[in-house]
Amino acid sequence: MTPAELAEAMEATWPPARSLTVGPWRLRDGAGGGQRVSAASAEGPWVPEDIELAEARMDAMGQGRLWVLREGDAALDAALAARGYRRHDPVVAYAAALSDLQGEVSPMAAFTHWPPLAITLDLWAEGGIGPARVEVMARVLGPKSAILGRSNDTPAGAAFVAVHGDIAMLHALEVRPDLRRQGTAVNILRAAACWAQDQGASRLALVVTEQNAPARALYTRLGMVAVTHYHYRIP
Repeated sequence: MTPAELAEAMEATWPPARSLTVGPWRLRDGAGGGQRVSAASAEGPWVPEDIELAEARMDAMGQGRLWVLREGDAALDAALAARGYRRHDPVVAYAAALSDLQGEVSPMAAFTHWPPLAITLDLWAEGGIGPARVEVMARVLGPKSAILGRSNDTPAGAAFVAVHGDIAMLHALEVRPDLRRQGTAVNILRAAACWAQDQGASRLALVVTEQNAPARALYTRLGMVAVTHYHYRIP
């Protein structure tokens, strides 16, 4: 999976409220939905003076200055660092063929559904995924589903999955802290893979912060491979 493929799939499966082209930049209005839907990115050749153009427009949008830097953005990354922006929240993207993730999952362990059940919304809220991020999910135009995971007959975790082309992206994976390490995340991933195959996808991808070592170890154990990375810069 190339960085461009990942960026396109993320934009489609976790979309901003609106995006606009300003010179060589794509600016995003996240409507409170978090960094992924609010960061500016380079979409074409730029010169240093163009950065001020983006900054002025971001200021006018009233959501702060935020940039996402992907592979191939080394020059912009350096230019922003020189302007006093600091590196923030480095992220790793993992991907795998759906065939490598599928396995038997009882509907009592994890099941897909849309719209999200009240308990699914509650689980997300407990993990800090509130109404603004749920609204991001609602904006997705393609196939999408919530997933509820259970452990010992207790709601234990939730996630969101959506498909763009042949790529299924998993977002908003949350497992209750007191119910972790009981297989809930694995069951959710497998349920997502089975659902995504039914939608015509062949690959599943997700992103996770570099510092989340337990999650990264789990994805590696499941055979997922780190395919690209990105980070943000903030003042």
